[in-house]
Amino acid sequence: MSGLTEATAPASALPPRSVLVIGAGPAGMAAARSARAAGATVTVLDSSDQLGGQFWRHLPEARPAANERILHHGWDTFRTLSAALEGDDGCRVIRSAQVWAIELRDDAPGTVHVVIGEPDGVGRDRLVLHPDTIVLATGAHDRTLPFPGWDLPGVFTGGAAQALAKGERIAVGDRVVVAGAGPFLLPVAASLAATGSRVLGVYEANRIPALIRGWLPRFWQLFPAASKGAELGGYVAGHLKNRIPYRLGKAVIAAHGTDRVEAVTVASVTADWAPIPGTERRIAVDAVCVSHGFAPRLELAIAAGCELTPERFVQVDAGQETTVPGVFAAGEITGIGGVDLALAEGAIAGHVAAGGSATDEVLARSVRKRTTFRGFAARIEGAHGIRDGWPSMLTDETIVCRCEEVSYGTLCSTADSTHSHSLRALKLSTRAGLGICQGRICGRTVEALLGSRTGGLSDGVSTDRRPIAAPIRLGELAASPCAAHEFSTDIPVTESHDLDELPESHQAPTKGPK
Repeated sequence: MSGLTEATAPASALPPRSVLVIGAGPAGMAAARSARAAGATVTVLDSSDQLGGQFWRHLPEARPAANERILHHGWDTFRTLSAALEGDDGCRVIRSAQVWAIELRDDAPGTVHVVIGEPDGVGRDRLVLHPDTIVLATGAHDRTLPFPGWDLPGVFTGGAAQALAKGERIAVGDRVVVAGAGPFLLPVAASLAATGSRVLGVYEANRIPALIRGWLPRFWQLFPAASKGAELGGYVAGHLKNRIPYRLGKAVIAAHGTDRVEAVTVASVTADWAPIPGTERRIAVDAVCVSHGFAPRLELAIAAGCELTPERFVQVDAGQETTVPGVFAAGEITGIGGVDLALAEGAIAGHVAAGGSATDEVLARSVRKRTTFRGFAARIEGAHGIRDGWPSMLTDETIVCRCEEVSYGTLCSTADSTHSHSLRALKLSTRAGLGICQGRICGRTVEALLGSRTGGLSDGVSTDRRPIAAPIRLGELAASPCAAHEFSTDIPVTESHDLDELPESHQAPTKGPK
């Protein structure tokens, strides 16, 4: 006898959970596949028109590369995940889907508001979703510190340059400098070289002592992450092949030009990134790519009520569940650790969101990988994190908020004259962080500069909080949703019409990979 009674019926006798995955990068794809393997019905939303996120960004299928595999790390993993999701009737992938708000609910994860269509298009469909559980896998975007001339055309974030190279095979320039901090500078340079750019140098602001302190303690803990060593070796080989210099303790401290960037000034910097006088060198370029790490995309997590860690990542438990029951998080929003950590966290989050446990044997390998690569992420921050001396690169005329053209001098003079310790009041006074990007690019920079100027901000306001997470027209906001979705055992059950009635361009095929 099984020994089971009606009160202890197996989980398989219960209706499967409906899991909504927001984001179709590595973490989101892994979460969706894991949730399906655990028996849940799954819907995946992504703002892009293709799966893979920034990491697996690739050419459109209408004009594929002759051998896409050699241009990406883990391409076979992507193809496996993509085929599994798009060939599964129990998983619905909705592309060009912008989640613009999450409303809190007392008895369940939040109500998710979505518009589907081109971001700048008209006639977008508005949906309202009520899943049993949510997995947030919204990723991160470039953190780029300002410097004189960074608002010139031809100055790119590292992510933007890589997106153009990987997604369109467009070279951002003929003579390019890559600068900032972190391992991400290496794949950016590799992508640029692959599109025909001449990379004049990669300039890492941190010095050898910082790299040693970050990478070498308990170095044996890196052995399980040996694949990262092979990846690094590939980048080193590419640098040697393309004769790309790699310099430590140097930074781009200014960009010069009239209508676009024509040159940059590179200087040696101290351990805390203050420029060293007399070390400046001017280099003629037609493009510069800058990245100082990444900032997690926290809008939806904050809207869902999730608490953050002191380092401002989403706080999760052993099963990747946030402080909000039924809301899970995976990938860069829980810590910047790369694709391996994202895949491990996604697998755990999807399984537990579907009703499983973090202690289930099926997750043992993912749990071990998560432990390994969380340690790897901590080493990245220790070796390549932003140092406190960077504001000494700025002049009063340096633009800090590019959307509203707010200068460093304006920020300082406003803080000095008002004596305010309120970030909200200072933002309203200067309009810094109130432009079209809503502080995504400058927000944390504005916080850091005003905090140091005023001796600390006291109102607890964060530039990561955006109740309206994506642009939406007033007409779309006023219109009734085209379907009131109640997720259950089907994908989906609706009160008005089914997702099959959506335009075909919004849907993934229900059988087989594209």
